[in-house]
Amino acid sequence: MKFVDEATIDVIAGNGGNGCASFRREKFIPFGGPDGGDGGRGGSVFAVGDRNLNTLIDFRYARRHEARNGEAGRGSDQYGAAADDIVLRMPMGTIITDVDTGEVIAELLVPGEKVLLAKGGDGGFGNLHFKSSTNRAPRQKTPGWPGEQRKLKLELRVLADVGLLGMPNAGKSTLIAAISNARPKIADYPFTTLHPNLGVVRVGPEQSFVVADVPGLIEGAAEGAGLGHFFLRHLQRTHLLLHVVDLAPFDESVDPVAQARAIVAELKKYDAALHAKPRWLVLNKLDMVPEEERAKRVSEFVRRLRWKGPVFQISALTREGCEPLVRAVYEHVAKLRNVTPDDPDPRFAPTDEDRGAP
Repeated sequence: MKFVDEATIDVIAGNGGNGCASFRREKFIPFGGPDGGDGGRGGSVFAVGDRNLNTLIDFRYARRHEARNGEAGRGSDQYGAAADDIVLRMPMGTIITDVDTGEVIAELLVPGEKVLLAKGGDGGFGNLHFKSSTNRAPRQKTPGWPGEQRKLKLELRVLADVGLLGMPNAGKSTLIAAISNARPKIADYPFTTLHPNLGVVRVGPEQSFVVADVPGLIEGAAEGAGLGHFFLRHLQRTHLLLHVVDLAPFDESVDPVAQARAIVAELKKYDAALHAKPRWLVLNKLDMVPEEERAKRVSEFVRRLRWKGPVFQISALTREGCEPLVRAVYEHVAKLRNVTPDDPDPRFAPTDEDRGAP
């Protein structure tokens, strides 16, 4: 399925039905009185968060969502029927913004969360509504109220606990495939990843976290070079960034330290808050470095980069060193969630819908 993280849609709520002006007319009942009913309410448009969706592609091609109008009132005390509401299911992490006012209407962060996008118009009053002791034969009626209309921008920012950063071909896709259930495209050329990939990492029974892999960054990404800057927004909700570095590039003229510094610089240019997030260094492809040279190459890299944070040495291909990395990441994420590492992940607890509740 094609990954789409932006869309613009029009939502149109239904108009309320008109009220009816009618009088009861039956044989032998000369003064039947008013019996015109009220109009029905127009249908509203709602959005609901669905954790089984991960793209906005449905809204790229279906841009107009219009609810039905309420029925008009009728005689014989008959009220018009209310129209059905429209419920638009959107992936978790969707930000809904009014295009005309710039107001953020909602952010869908909780599964099953329901948000009103456009309210349906109320039905008009029939003359039965105006009946009183001093107005025995009212002829007033009111039209239904119009429903709301809005032009909305949908922007998806995936809900992930951990984000992977790095140059193209640094091994991010291989890493997410090694530690999670994600199966991204993996190849021996740059820019293999063209859209974000999400994977759930299972640490233990009911213990897990979500990791996001975005297209690789290159120097000048903040100014629009490459693909990565289009998807950096998906890392803004993460708790931790893993900076993946290729410690054994095929081209010997490439300096891994210079590449790592370039990534950090582009991150700072794009968003200072994203740059300030906790960031760990993951030195990948150690299987391509002779075992007797690994310690020296790692220490030299850390010294030149002047890195003071946590460092992990792994080989995503052989999965060497991945288990300690996964355990350390989960413990860090669990602390930020204010739960102990042994507690189950509340986001993956079954909802009422999963239990089959009405």
